[in-house]
This record gives sequence, structure tokens and C-alpha cells, in this order.
Amino acid sequence: MKKDDYLKAILLFAVFGMLFSGYLSYGEFFPSASSGTTCAALSAKIFGLPTCVYGFAMYAIVAVLALLAINGKK
Repeated sequence: MKKDDYLKAILLFAVFGMLFSGYLSYGEFFPSASSGTTCAALSAKIFGLPTCVYGFAMYAIVAVLALLAINGKK
């Protein structure tokens, strides 16, 4: 497997992670709009934000870095 294939796989997992954590974040910020979907059973928060928001930010950073690595090779 080439390095470019690994980067594309990382990008794919990061996009799926962003979708999942974004869905959970939406459920935290708009609880009446979703069907009781939350980040954690106890609604864990760090510095006043739900933990899924930090997950979304982390996956977004990984996706951007993977995109930069893929496009930087050309």
C-alpha cells in the first residue's frame, strides 16, 4: 500500500468521525430537535463544552492535516 492510500484512509476515518461527533454535538446543543442523543450518559463537560465538541475539533484537525498531506505531494 502506498503512502497516499494511507492518507486517504485517514481522511475517510476523520470525515466519519466528524459526522458522528457532529451529530452528537448537535444533540447536546439542541436536545429537543434530536431524540435524546447526547455525548455521554452523564453529559460530560470540559470547560463548559460537551466532550463531543472536542472530538469534532480533533477530527477536523486530522482531516485538514490529511488533506494538506495529500495535496502537498502534487
